[in-house]
Amino acid sequence: MELFWYIVLVTMLAIYVVLDGYDFGAGIVHLFFAKKEKDKKAITSAIGPFWDANEVWLIAAGGVLFFAFPTLYASSFSGFYLPLIMILWLLIFRAIGLELRGQVHNSLWELIWDKAFGIASLLLALFFGVALGNVVRGVNLGMVENGVSTQEAHYFFLPLWNASFSPQAEQLGIIDWFTLFLGVVSVVALTIHGANWIIFKTNSSINEKLKKTVFILNFVLLALVVVSLLVWHIIEPDPFHNFIKYPLMWIFPIITFVGLFGLFKVRTFKKHGMGFLFSSLFLLGGLSSTVASIFPKLLPSTNDLNPSLTLNNVAAHDYGLSVGMNWFFIALVLVIFYMVIQYRVFKGKMDDVGYGEH
Repeated sequence: MELFWYIVLVTMLAIYVVLDGYDFGAGIVHLFFAKKEKDKKAITSAIGPFWDANEVWLIAAGGVLFFAFPTLYASSFSGFYLPLIMILWLLIFRAIGLELRGQVHNSLWELIWDKAFGIASLLLALFFGVALGNVVRGVNLGMVENGVSTQEAHYFFLPLWNASFSPQAEQLGIIDWFTLFLGVVSVVALTIHGANWIIFKTNSSINEKLKKTVFILNFVLLALVVVSLLVWHIIEPDPFHNFIKYPLMWIFPIITFVGLFGLFKVRTFKKHGMGFLFSSLFLLGGLSSTVASIFPKLLPSTNDLNPSLTLNNVAAHDYGLSVGMNWFFIALVLVIFYMVIQYRVFKGKMDDVGYGEH
């Protein structure tokens, strides 16, 4: 039963990364590439009808975490309290940047909310990569200091960074060179993903430029992925033990590299949606590979005194998990029904939707 809800949780997070990931990427493209008003409107129109529905997957994942793995929920929301609040404010600014820009037709007003939308999108992409880095690196559960656990075994709290900026320090921070590196990987990957969505959903004048940019950034992404595999050995001496133990898990890295190498053909795709398909495969495969590498750990412990939070020691009681399954399938049918209708209504190019115009 725990495994079922674990798969549900990871699937929801993966869907969120793909769907809201193109929103973040579109915001980054909007910040750095959209100079003409027509292109800015095309980008916001391409994500306008979708962004709030896409965020529902993050809320749903939080609900599943609270219901199925309450210990992990309590531990994470206290330990990561500071960055979670920062992410909340960034989500707010991204949303109001989209909603308020068209309320007043004044160049200064529009510039302020354009920057709020773009910068918030960029920082969200960075912070979600940093968050993934914290999960795979682990945290100091129990706040062990000098070999003594000063708190309960599942409790921790992290400042933004520590004095050494090292992922191997006893007292860790949210941001160190390893988590920041994964944040950069996230920014590059989501920029590519957002650019592919804009190419797919608009006839913007910057689309050809975006194809060239995606091609160039894909070399950067490939280099970052290779380096990340090398530095992962510093954090985890045996990073591929799960893939050796469970050979079926190799499907996730294969999906990752199929998506990555497929993106090198972005300039030759006749169907505009192919680039988005391959960037989606890269994100799905990358997240799945990362999760598979630490399974069954959900939040590793960096000390030897307190055990990691695993699939088995943080799950709710079997009775509650089984009752929740009935409601889950009802909700799943409703969500699929809603998503199918939404994407059918807004299929095709969306340059003239006019999102945010008042």
